[in-house]
Amino acid sequence: MSAQNSAGIQTLLDAEREASKIVQKARELRTKRVREARDEAKKEIEAYRQTKEEEFKKFEAEHTKGNKQAEDEANKEADGKIKEIQASGKKSQDQVIEDLLKGVLDVKPIPPSAE
Repeated sequence: MSAQNSAGIQTLLDAEREASKIVQKARELRTKRVREARDEAKKEIEAYRQTKEEEFKKFEAEHTKGNKQAEDEANKEADGKIKEIQASGKKSQDQVIEDLLKGVLDVKPIPPSAE
């Protein structure tokens, strides 16, 4: 009976080891699948991000053309006004300097009036 029990116990231990190996393989397979799924998801996310980034750049390029043109026109207009002001200043520059010097150098003191 003891030999029979011993053989039965040995069979159970062998079965337990085999089951343990099967469980370990299943865990490894599950881990591998999870890793593969994660890698695939990362690839999909990157592809989606690139697609959206390209769409945004296209949208931005289409909608900033008008702004760029308006900016260029405003800069041209501002440059024209600056040149106009500079020309006007150069025209009357001598007269302004002369008037300033006259006001500083020709002092005519006026006594305060008694009020």
